[in-house]
Amino acid sequence: KYIGGYLAVLGRTDVITFTAGVGENDAKVRRDALCGLESLGIELDDKLNEDPARGPRRISAETSRITVLVIPTDEELAIARAAAAAV
Repeated sequence: KYIGGYLAVLGRTDVITFTAGVGENDAKVRRDALCGLESLGIELDDKLNEDPARGPRRISAETSRITVLVIPTDEELAIARAAAAAV
């Protein structure tokens, strides 16, 4: 629902990115989040979405008008950098 709303407001979207713990590791959450958005140009490749590979990767079908990516984060590093900048 939220993704569809954002897509409508933006007018044009090139990429949807899933990141952090759940976004990186839960194929069902990604699938559920994109369910029903096919008419907006999002085509998820189920095999790529279910692949447990690590690292940055595309999970959208080649024919998808909007690319869907999974991008890993290093939350601990981000926290450490923010803490170092604060002192």
